[in-house]
Amino acid sequence: MKKNILSLLLTWGLAGSALFAQQPAATEPKPIDHSYKPMTLKLNDDGSKYIRFITWHQFWMSNTQNNPGTLDINGKAVSSTMDFALRRSRFLVMSQISPRALILMHWGINNQSFVNGGSAGTTGSNGGKKPQVYIHDAWTEYELVKNVLSIGAGLHYWNGISRMTNASTLNFMAVDAPIFNWATIEATDQFARQLGIYAKGQIGRFDYRFALNKPFANGAAPKDVAKNGVAVNVLNEKWAQAGYVKYMFWDKESNKLPFEVGSHLGAKKVLNLGVGFYNHPESSLHKTASDSTFQNQTALGADVYMEYPINKTKGTMLHLYGVYYNYDFGTNYLRNLGILNTHASVAPPGEGRTADSWAGGGNLQPTIGTGSIIYTQLGFKLPQFKNGTSFMPYATFTYKNFERLADPSTQMGLGLNYFVTGHNAKITLEYQTRPVYKLQEGGTAIQRNGSKGQLIIQTAIFL
Repeated sequence: MKKNILSLLLTWGLAGSALFAQQPAATEPKPIDHSYKPMTLKLNDDGSKYIRFITWHQFWMSNTQNNPGTLDINGKAVSSTMDFALRRSRFLVMSQISPRALILMHWGINNQSFVNGGSAGTTGSNGGKKPQVYIHDAWTEYELVKNVLSIGAGLHYWNGISRMTNASTLNFMAVDAPIFNWATIEATDQFARQLGIYAKGQIGRFDYRFALNKPFANGAAPKDVAKNGVAVNVLNEKWAQAGYVKYMFWDKESNKLPFEVGSHLGAKKVLNLGVGFYNHPESSLHKTASDSTFQNQTALGADVYMEYPINKTKGTMLHLYGVYYNYDFGTNYLRNLGILNTHASVAPPGEGRTADSWAGGGNLQPTIGTGSIIYTQLGFKLPQFKNGTSFMPYATFTYKNFERLADPSTQMGLGLNYFVTGHNAKITLEYQTRPVYKLQEGGTAIQRNGSKGQLIIQTAIFL
């Protein structure tokens, strides 16, 4: 009897085990899809009419070696500065309201730090608080010949000169643009935009954009220009012309929008050669004790862009970009610029210059001027991890040779991108150098006087 009961229990146990083994496993939760999905509102069933929304923030933490003689907001000498800042905070809306008609509007702020960007100037009771939100782009476009010819008008970003003059701020390969790629930045444009009309399209493997603009009236009155042999921007009502043409050897890139991609991160195999120009007649004035001459502002550019996916499974990719600029903005024309510069003051005043730092305080440096510039980028995207994240180390190199300066300059940047979700969520670390110039003692020559550095950490998200 006991043997029968034991046999029965054993049989039930084996049968139960077999039955349990045949049951389907408990349903595991599906992994969450974290890939980017554009924020799009469809206006018809097939989605050919739509409204798309894009928003992004770029936040900087930086440590800057200041130029010699720099003063802080209390007038005390300061050799270095740590800062937090909003490099960009933007919102863009575009709508394809019919198969041929498009409307776009883009607004936001730039460069808000604890002293910069506020409604009350650089210092004071408001400091950097409550910066003014302003329009970056506002244009409408109509497609005359599908893919071949579209025309548009408004405050637009269909620029000439180079690929990087048309760069998207969403997907830089490096931490940012070198700024001199926007030759008229905040002089006769509104943050790289001008009012005008444009034509763009693609013919075979050629991609083109041409524009006729009315630059903003910004500069000195001709009668107020100093007779010092240095050309400066003057008030002007002349029209400007701009254009950029590239030839795409491998994969074609979209020109739906003017914003050229900084890095495709291996999604495309791209090799492009491009040339471009910008010309604004008689927009500079050069005066000496005996002569007064209006001079054109002309910028020429030629560039090469390559992105080569090495192993798509692993996500490895090689990036290369090189550009040559030749700027002629008038005799000895030169602008000193510094991104998110919080300490432009120097001591002693000396007409805003010192023997140690001719450009001024903080991170100011000679940036745009009559002369030539060579700029290169080299990056390599490392194999991605199982969770889809990846690293991309990179380097940049710049050579500037401006007519007004006695010595040319070289500078470099070394950086590392950490892509959490591609360009949609990334962290970038970059160390960059810049030249320092001084006025020759007892003379007029502006000579190289070493270099300083800046460390930047950027967090960037766009949706």
